[in-house]
Amino acid sequence: MSYRSKVAVVYLLGFFLDLINMFISTVAYPAIGQAMHASVAKLAWISNGYLCGLTLIIPLSAWLTQRVGARRVFLTSLILFITGTTASGLAGSLDQLIFWRIVQGIGGGLLIPVGQALTWQLYAKHERARLSSAVMLVALLAPALSPALGGVLILTLSWRWVFFVSLPLAVVTLVLAFAWLQDGVRSSKKGTLDITGLLTGCAGLFLLLSGMSEFTGSGGMIRGSAFLLSGIALLLLFSVHSRRVTSPLFSFGLLSDPLMRFSMMVYQCVPGLFMGVSLVSILYLQTSLGLSPAASGALMIPWSVASFFALLITGKTFNYLGPRPLIIAGSLLQGAGILMLTLVTHSEPSLLLICAFALMGLGGSLCSSTAQSSAFLNIAPEEMPEASALWNINRQLSFCFGVALLSLLLNLLLSHLPLREACLWTFCAAAAGSVIPALLSFRLNNRRVKTLTTSEEKMS
Repeated sequence: MSYRSKVAVVYLLGFFLDLINMFISTVAYPAIGQAMHASVAKLAWISNGYLCGLTLIIPLSAWLTQRVGARRVFLTSLILFITGTTASGLAGSLDQLIFWRIVQGIGGGLLIPVGQALTWQLYAKHERARLSSAVMLVALLAPALSPALGGVLILTLSWRWVFFVSLPLAVVTLVLAFAWLQDGVRSSKKGTLDITGLLTGCAGLFLLLSGMSEFTGSGGMIRGSAFLLSGIALLLLFSVHSRRVTSPLFSFGLLSDPLMRFSMMVYQCVPGLFMGVSLVSILYLQTSLGLSPAASGALMIPWSVASFFALLITGKTFNYLGPRPLIIAGSLLQGAGILMLTLVTHSEPSLLLICAFALMGLGGSLCSSTAQSSAFLNIAPEEMPEASALWNINRQLSFCFGVALLSLLLNLLLSHLPLREACLWTFCAAAAGSVIPALLSFRLNNRRVKTLTTSEEKMS
């Protein structure tokens, strides 16, 4: 096996570990709540704690990589992840569990941007579409497998095993990383840690995440708005500060690249909005149409199958078609799938409902894999750690924004409309948001992207 294949394997294992721990814990909420006598609002922080730890550490990843090297950062993150995972499974109280989930999230938050930067540095531009398809396949498998696996573990063992189950794979990943990884290309930039930037950036992200949690949970709109506005203000301050210092946490000059900006917007509008649609659709199908939890959960099967085919299509066609046709097709397909939900009127699973989720899976994965393939095409190898940090912060926030935005819209509509009509208007708004990247794609120089990838392929 070549060195770059080894690095890719280690990165994909780390990515899988991060995703499976993000999704598997939710199925254990009832068992944990019963064992620890905790409310639903407090239980939500089992996931929120992991998400906060993961998101808040990402801005530090580029500086740590430059300071001590990618190999040491990756190994340290795995050790933190294993420690947090073990302690989460052994936690004796909810406060302990939330604390160790934050530690676990910090470990996971360093795994992804550092591993991605190491891997992308080793692959040429024309090879990254197939690599992105492999990454997206892992992103597809983890949420599909996690709930079922977690349910079996809770029934046969206990809720603690939803954390213990990832330990063997984490140890294997640590051993492989120790044996295989070397430091990647480092930036020539030197400087001390921007403490002011770190504090304002992390505080802004935390308030942003807290505000969105208030909107989607049992909090109030006033408190959620206060957190959200404070977070935005701090992030604006962080942006202004970063442009003035000589050694910022990461350079916002990366956003001058149109491909990076466009790819980040795709994630906000397509995968991000789908997360919100999936939440609203569960409420709509189960409460308004009477669909059983098992039947509504089974709708992710056609979504997953269609997503798999989308990944194959992107991997084989991106270099020759460029991002524009794939994004247009993907945006329209997801929008059509969301609109199809408004036509479902009876309580039994129907071909229409299956087609709706299949279209959302096909369109959503076409867009997300194309965005992943496009984002780093103009990024120099030495800038990859910073670019990867920026990309992963946006990826995490897109999932939160989608849920928060559609939850807020649904709550506003419910004050004036019955549940069914409120859900239908929410779906229409989400469908409209999903086609925004199709419109923005006309501003891309699609021919230049195709030239970038196909010329390298001919030279190799």
